Amino acid sequence: EVQLVESGGGSVQAGGSLRLSCAAPITTYNEYCMAWFRQVPWKEREGVAAIDSDGSTSYADSVKGRFTISQAKNTVYLQMNSLKPEDTAMYYCAARLSTTCRSWDLSDHRYFPYWGQGTQVTVSS
Repeated sequence: EVQLVESGGGSVQAGGSLRLSCAAPITTYNEYCMAWFRQVPWKEREGVAAIDSDGSTSYADSVKGRFTISQAKNTVYLQMNSLKPEDTAMYYCAARLSTTCRSWDLSDHRYFPYWGQGTQVTVSS
């Protein structure tokens, strides 16, 4: 069983910053794709950013230039700057520990078999 543990969520005013962390056993795998998704109750889970074992990254258009995904050892980070009220959501860390990321991975949460419990981000105007 692969465990992913997120931390770092919270409440912030618009324009502020937060950094999310996801503890994951990624260094034991040759190839992997790690991603952040977010969800609000009335919408489908939305892909935000992804990073893989080659260091390639991808982002949803809605967060490009504001969010940065990175990794260090067994932790994946999501640095979120210039936050907007529409960024309010439950943020989930996701993993696929067999292949690097593909260009379409952020389009569907079902490409990732492993998930964390989520961490809430609330941005007030």
